[in-house]
Amino acid sequence: MLQWSEIDTVLLDMDGTLLDLHFDNYFWQVHLPERWAAITGISPAEASAELMAEYSKLQGKLEWYCLDYWGKRLQLPITELKREIIDKIRMRDDVPEFLTALKASGRHIALVTNAHPDSLSLKLERTDLARYIEQLISTHEFGVTKESQQLWHKLQHRLGFDPERTLFVDDSLPILEAAREFGIKHLLGVANPDSQKPGNHYHGFSMVTDYRSLLGDIYQSRGVLPASAG
Repeated sequence: MLQWSEIDTVLLDMDGTLLDLHFDNYFWQVHLPERWAAITGISPAEASAELMAEYSKLQGKLEWYCLDYWGKRLQLPITELKREIIDKIRMRDDVPEFLTALKASGRHIALVTNAHPDSLSLKLERTDLARYIEQLISTHEFGVTKESQQLWHKLQHRLGFDPERTLFVDDSLPILEAAREFGIKHLLGVANPDSQKPGNHYHGFSMVTDYRSLLGDIYQSRGVLPASAG
């Protein structure tokens, strides 16, 4: 599925790719509308409909991912509201072994997320991602999202990766398409980003449901044995 001998750099999305997307889907689709309805006095149905319409309008833009924007728009402390359901933040079960293998193989690994820095910090507080990945990048640093070609040019300037020898993993079809347009050769989609929802398939992209299916090829490509085999 992937030519690991041709991959030196691995760029990883966070939500839905390394972390279960259930937290984010639940927060934006259920928890935030309920809390906004309770504070404003409008019905939960009205709150949900209004927010869903705005989400659709802003999807893919920096505002959609920006907690500062939503805090001003709704006059709510978004990060504090996220903390109310912090127990839902969790790594995918297959991620620790996957990241361990990537790290052992000596490849350059970087997390690149559209998540706001405050959201990134909250998730690093709750998970062990920082144990495995040294470079943790929020696209808010660049002022553009992964859907934009500007981001990819800025990211390449920052990291110095060779697109021909780079793997990018994400659960978003528009973002995978943007990466392909930029010239990232090796692309992998996540078929089951939310553990509580049915999976999906993106035509034209290799897909993964369990990273543990990749471990043998990762280790073999660099002649490294898993720790348990040592």
